[in-house]
Amino acid sequence: MKGIIRPLKLDEYDMCSSFREMANPPQSEDFFADFKSGNRIIYVYEIDGELVGEGALVFENGDPDYTIANVRIYMSRIIVGEKYRNQGIGAEIVDYLIGLAKEKGFKEVSIGVDEDNLPARHLYEQKMGFTTVTFEGEDEGGVKYLKLMRSI
Repeated sequence: MKGIIRPLKLDEYDMCSSFREMANPPQSEDFFADFKSGNRIIYVYEIDGELVGEGALVFENGDPDYTIANVRIYMSRIIVGEKYRNQGIGAEIVDYLIGLAKEKGFKEVSIGVDEDNLPARHLYEQKMGFTTVTFEGEDEGGVKYLKLMRSI
């Protein structure tokens, strides 16, 4: 079952709710505002008309661990619907976004990952080369996470 990766249209934003875990409405509103402004570009993975995954590139978020103008871009919200996981879709999305970042002239890509999300860490660190840790810490809820970076 092969899918396609394409840009998400503004009026499709809510269609990703079937796999997007947006428990924090203010954060969801911020993401949508970034998307509307063009600071966040979202790409979706589609199989037979169904949106099953997404990933985004964020140009600026005010954190130099994630973004540096014209140098480092932030890869955000790599999500694949539960029934489609472990089929290589996440890797396809990450690889696609890295290629886009390179086309846009960026030299580095960053990503954040929860420390205990071992499948995502394996993908990012082992398979996709995100081996530089720029930050280790906890979010407001006490969840430990890493900020990872790689050159492209």
